[in-house]
Amino acid sequence: VVLERVTSGIASMNSDGRRVNCENTEVLGYPFRMGVACRTVLFEDARAGVGLRAHKFRTTAYVYTPNRTITEVEGPAILQVPGLDPLNLTWNSLRATTRLASPLPERVSIESKGLIVRVDELGDVTPLLFKADLFELHMRPQQDDLDVAARFGGLGFNADVVTLPTFSGVIDAQFVDGALLDRGGPGLRNRSGTLRDATVTIEGSTAGASLSGLFSVDEAGMIDAELQIVLRNPAQLTAVLVELFPDAGQEIQLGIAGVAAMGDAPTLPLRIRKGEVRLGFFVLGFIPPV
Repeated sequence: VVLERVTSGIASMNSDGRRVNCENTEVLGYPFRMGVACRTVLFEDARAGVGLRAHKFRTTAYVYTPNRTITEVEGPAILQVPGLDPLNLTWNSLRATTRLASPLPERVSIESKGLIVRVDELGDVTPLLFKADLFELHMRPQQDDLDVAARFGGLGFNADVVTLPTFSGVIDAQFVDGALLDRGGPGLRNRSGTLRDATVTIEGSTAGASLSGLFSVDEAGMIDAELQIVLRNPAQLTAVLVELFPDAGQEIQLGIAGVAAMGDAPTLPLRIRKGEVRLGFFVLGFIPPV
């Protein structure tokens, strides 16, 4: 009976452009806990342009806390998101905890250790994009809005593409009407919000930067934002920013030489207009549509 309910529940999700599949569904732990395992799992949302295929999937809820589920997924996984080539993900551990409620979960938390993200291409070794020793993502609805927080550590990028140090950081943001996933078009488009804090630190140093302010994304995926950036140890940041924005290298060096005179933690305006990023009077680069 339990297996029939699980199978029926999965089948009911296949509507409005969504496709869900749990291969070789198995019920675990009955009667003291309720768990479902799949040999492989698939989720596709054609309207949002999102897709995920992964290996073994397990989710469990104990009878004394039925609204709290714990989900574990084994890699590798293929992730498809709008505007990017398919990504190949592997990890040492990946766990999600959800507090269920109606009509939306009270909270969703995801934690990954040893995450490696590559471009999904044919060949024995596909190009590395980045890796992170630790990555956490937390989401909760606040009425119609959506709070999103993230933390990462040991974030490193492909040294063959860009030479950068290892980073750690936190992100705290709120999306207006973000809890209503079907409103305003797919993904982040036609959405706005507040970036409460986005702090990045070069591991093993005091150098870093913090951003805060308002942002929006139009129907074409172009970002607009009015932000304030605080630079910590700006002289140490110069080499990193020049590597990130080589076309603006000379302007960055001149600009930071000027702001370094303002102290160890100067605050500057960072503006984004239709994807064009400006730090003060200097154009740093361009963010493509999201």
